[in-house]
Amino acid sequence: MLDRLAEALRALRATDQLRDLTIPSGIQLSSNDYLGLSTHPRIKAAILRALEDDERICSTGSRLLSGNHERWEQLETAFARFVGAEAALYFPSGYAANIGLLSSILKPDDVVFSDAANHASLVDGIRLSHARRSIFPHLDIDYLKRALQQTPHSGETFIVVESIFSMEGDRAPLDEFLALCERFGAWLIVDEAHSTGVDKPIRRADRLFATVHTCGKALASMGAFVAGSRTLRDFLINHARTFIFTTALPPYCAAHVQEAMRLAAEADSARKQLGELSGHVRERMRVLGFDAGRSDSQIVPLVLGSNETAVRFAEALLSSGFAVRAIRPPSVPPGTARIRISLNANLSIADVDSFLNALVEVREAEVVRE
Repeated sequence: MLDRLAEALRALRATDQLRDLTIPSGIQLSSNDYLGLSTHPRIKAAILRALEDDERICSTGSRLLSGNHERWEQLETAFARFVGAEAALYFPSGYAANIGLLSSILKPDDVVFSDAANHASLVDGIRLSHARRSIFPHLDIDYLKRALQQTPHSGETFIVVESIFSMEGDRAPLDEFLALCERFGAWLIVDEAHSTGVDKPIRRADRLFATVHTCGKALASMGAFVAGSRTLRDFLINHARTFIFTTALPPYCAAHVQEAMRLAAEADSARKQLGELSGHVRERMRVLGFDAGRSDSQIVPLVLGSNETAVRFAEALLSSGFAVRAIRPPSVPPGTARIRISLNANLSIADVDSFLNALVEVREAEVVRE
């Protein structure tokens, strides 16, 4: 059996797809800490206060058994207000939230239209539900409209998208998706992992069924919320297996998320800085002749093509003092390996210009190499 595993690893190495847990050092350009809150002293202080105040540091069980705590109840109420929803339910990770939501609400006679660039957790949640899946080309509204018109079904219809796509860095036209839902009687589910804290919350609408909000990115904490109606929250408490059968996180984690939410609400200057950095990097990359894809957010892909090229670029940039990683299939489609530039508000224009200068030097070295 170990020989079989070793052979699978050799196959990954041969195609430049082998991953490892190397910790990149240097100017951070691969972090999801978009607002730069991960080292904020107020968060550290909030955790310490909670540890001092709470009787226990462990949850001791799932929230349906011994693991619930008033901190979680208060946090969920506060987060629902934060995003303008009626209610919210906390899960230990974004993956668990998407799996729990989709695998519990979807039924085999439902049909789900899923964007081709959706995160693996969305894909897996839909698969586990056994609902009918229809994958539409990335943000192709016209294709989706035709598919909605032509796909017969007896159950409910859902459209599942991300607000900012994690590998492309482009934003979904959510008003257009909501208009399609109104027209065809469908329900919209939006994963806001990369927009929570960065963009304004999605406007609540009759056909917006649920939003999912990861806390480990701009909110510099952990876990994720599913936000929607109170009926949805009660349903998930009773049916979402990733909630029911998971030990709750310790209550001090709720204090961590709560303080991060407060900081994010106050972070207008950080959001402005992030927007200016993002626009600058995208414009400079295009002027310099690099492929930044369809990005219009703080995530800017440097699309390089082959796995080998992406790995060489990443290694050269890391040696130049920039913390970046190569992104390869299956995280992205074959032939679109890239470096995912993930900006944060603690960076300066000088930082990103230094990176772009290094990028040009790496490209010139590549030309000589070829």
